[in-house]
Amino acid sequence: MQRVLVANRGEIALRVIRACHDEGLEAIAVFSDADRHSPHVGAADDAVRIGPAPAAESYLNIQRVLAAARASGADAVHPGYGFLAESAEFAEAVEAAGVTFVGPSADAIRSMGEKTEARRRMQQSDVPVVPGTIDPVADVREAARVAADIGYPILLKAVAGGGGKGMRKVESEDDLDSSFQRATSEALKAFGNGDVYVERCLHRPRHVEIQVLADQVGHTIHLGERECSIQRRYQKLIEEAPAPALDDDTRARMGEAAVRAAESVDYTGVGTVEFLLLPDGQFYFLEMNTRIQVEHPVTELVYRVDLVREQLRIAAGQPLGEATMAAERDGHAIECRITSEDPFNAFLPDTGVIRYLQVPAGPGVRWDSGIAVGSEIGLHYDPLLAKLIVWGETRAVALARMRRALDELTIVGVATSQPFHRLVMADEAFVQGSYDIEYVERRGEALLETPAEPDQIRRIVVAAALAEHQRQAALRRRPPNHGDAAHQTAWLQAARRDGLR
Repeated sequence: MQRVLVANRGEIALRVIRACHDEGLEAIAVFSDADRHSPHVGAADDAVRIGPAPAAESYLNIQRVLAAARASGADAVHPGYGFLAESAEFAEAVEAAGVTFVGPSADAIRSMGEKTEARRRMQQSDVPVVPGTIDPVADVREAARVAADIGYPILLKAVAGGGGKGMRKVESEDDLDSSFQRATSEALKAFGNGDVYVERCLHRPRHVEIQVLADQVGHTIHLGERECSIQRRYQKLIEEAPAPALDDDTRARMGEAAVRAAESVDYTGVGTVEFLLLPDGQFYFLEMNTRIQVEHPVTELVYRVDLVREQLRIAAGQPLGEATMAAERDGHAIECRITSEDPFNAFLPDTGVIRYLQVPAGPGVRWDSGIAVGSEIGLHYDPLLAKLIVWGETRAVALARMRRALDELTIVGVATSQPFHRLVMADEAFVQGSYDIEYVERRGEALLETPAEPDQIRRIVVAAALAEHQRQAALRRRPPNHGDAAHQTAWLQAARRDGLR
């Protein structure tokens, strides 16, 4: 491996590019028309346009991504997360083109991507699964029979799904027919497969996931857990490691189960096995994500392991290093996902241009971002702007550090989830670690009624005024031929070259 095509955008593309450079590899960016000036393009050694803004015509277009790999001379492709990262078809196409896919085999992706097949394999490997069906239900009548057997409430879940799409909670038989129709319709639209299966809906579980790594010479290990229970509509908002309510015995059992799950599909690379945890310590397999996770930095901070570099090394055929095999947990880390969503307006996505950006810094603070001043935020892609991650010797230290970092962070130009995170970090239930996956539904509305503090309002007003001043100054300094090639950087000229227009 010498040249790695990063088949993604935003913060994860920039994260992978940096890991490639740390590993001594060249990194090739791809970009849509909407991302022509994005930071990940500027950070790469070369860049290739792959189409217009809609993801289906660019980042989700397998043939255009493969054409970019050929045009750039890449000998490996890193898919990041989202888009094509868990597409078995894409992994097969990359390998068929004679290029290394930085991830597991297509068979492993397919086995874990089909939720009923994954449940079947978990049962065979003695990994506990939530009571329900192993195969898809044929129709609403069969779903009703299963529900009567396991009891309401139930979940209808897309066989090919993930991220909450094609999922419906059903409280009683009266709601089953309409919920079944919505779940199958949404699953068909999102995944091209309308099949659903039935699962018992657990009462207020916690969402805990285990980070696994497996090389090509037979080593499979785990690097502890992450707590991901702060989520809205099945989308994670805040993650931390270690999980605040997990005892050592349960932690060990979950880790062992995650390793068995990975080994059941001959997994290689970096992946995550997700569980639902009940108050009595019983846990159930939820799914396996066969890629790097959005929340991987909290594990990196507490275990001092660069997971993306491990992905690259494993793909190159290297065994897990001794330091990684012997890594031990140290301290506590918390991550807040900063999204272009307005928490005071039902978390609706917002659009605009980043006019001012003040990034927090200092000991134990990490900012993984795909934005800069001038970045245009649209509706074509996921609203994730950046991830704010902190580390502390204890959870209390990490909480205090996150509060400070959130206070320092200033973004002007679009509404963001930052105010919500600030409120959660001050909420007593979260501070005590006594929360579950229904926390936002129970506490979110009350939290968002909390009035903003005067110093927060003052800081936003000052930042907005400064942003406008800087914009006006930039307009006055702009040279007459600003758009000419002579004034463009080398990477932008490379990105605009002929070949894939």
